[in-house]
Amino acid sequence: MIEADPLALAGALIRCASITPVDAGAQDVLAVTLKNIGFRVVPLQFGEVRNLYARIGDSAPHFCFAGHTDVVPPGDGAWGADPFGAEIRDGRLYGRGACDMKGAIAAFVAAAAGHLAEGTNNGSISLLVTGDEEGPARDGTARVLEWMADHDERPDFCLVGEPTNPARLGEVIKIGRRGSLNATLTVHGRQGHVAYPGRADNPVHRLLRALGALIAAPLDAGSTWFEPSGLQITSVDVGNRTTNVIPTTARAALNIRFNNLHRGADLAAWLRAVLGYHAAEAEIDVAISAEPFLTAPGPEIERLAKAIETTTGIAPRLDTAGGTSDARFIAAYCPVAEFGLVGGSMHQADEHVPIADIVALVGIYRAVLKAFLG
Repeated sequence: MIEADPLALAGALIRCASITPVDAGAQDVLAVTLKNIGFRVVPLQFGEVRNLYARIGDSAPHFCFAGHTDVVPPGDGAWGADPFGAEIRDGRLYGRGACDMKGAIAAFVAAAAGHLAEGTNNGSISLLVTGDEEGPARDGTARVLEWMADHDERPDFCLVGEPTNPARLGEVIKIGRRGSLNATLTVHGRQGHVAYPGRADNPVHRLLRALGALIAAPLDAGSTWFEPSGLQITSVDVGNRTTNVIPTTARAALNIRFNNLHRGADLAAWLRAVLGYHAAEAEIDVAISAEPFLTAPGPEIERLAKAIETTTGIAPRLDTAGGTSDARFIAAYCPVAEFGLVGGSMHQADEHVPIADIVALVGIYRAVLKAFLG
């Protein structure tokens, strides 16, 4: 059994400029390391996206770790280090993906190697790693899960290594996420001179009345594990460069982050009804990128929380806030939760993670494996 150095692996992954959907060798780096430990590795490419599934052991229980090697671009912010240089400075590892989430992937691989070296493993360990989490998420985790189901590889529990902690390791476990809906509203009218409004039909007025109705009252007051759903108007645009012309068309965009009191289709129907009331000939384009999910607290979540508390001395808070993650796909196949590094610098210039946190996360993940697999 070969040990895995989490810092060396994290650095090697960061040095791969895997800006979604480009892999840049990241999956190969991970595959080689996993094969050396003894994992059976299955590369899975769908479209232009490279994914990886790896497993060691054939018996139950089957514990799966899920994550992504793709990253967002470095952006326009000023970096004090090469975004893909994996520079170590003042006890921190710098680079795009350091905390979201190549550091967590490296920690899990090292934890799996350490756990297996103890010789007390009672079950199976797998990894589901995609290169399409930061992108459209069409050819990544969702497709790999379909393959896993077809090949009798369905896990009993899955832990996603997203950066869940606000300030310290051990603070937060994500046990669910809100759904997300984007909509574009288009209202057509009749162009005319502003001095003669009776000869025109101003689409802006009807659009604003519809938007006012949509935000007039809260969608709900929240539920047991979720905060209230929220509708945010993100754009209102008519493309009008003049001050004396009533435009022909007005458009708006909005996003709804919704809890488990709603389904995306029901919210889409509500949007269409409200818009239709104020602008009968209007058009609406709706895209539902995620439905809400919840892994209700029970024995698995209790085991996970206890392992984290035993290792860190912090009793983690169970939470469902934040954006979407690939856990939304996994929830349809098995119980899933999320726990990873501190996410304060993710997607920012000079993304970094303290080396001590990577080492500590290895210990946490080892405790988790011990709790689930003995």
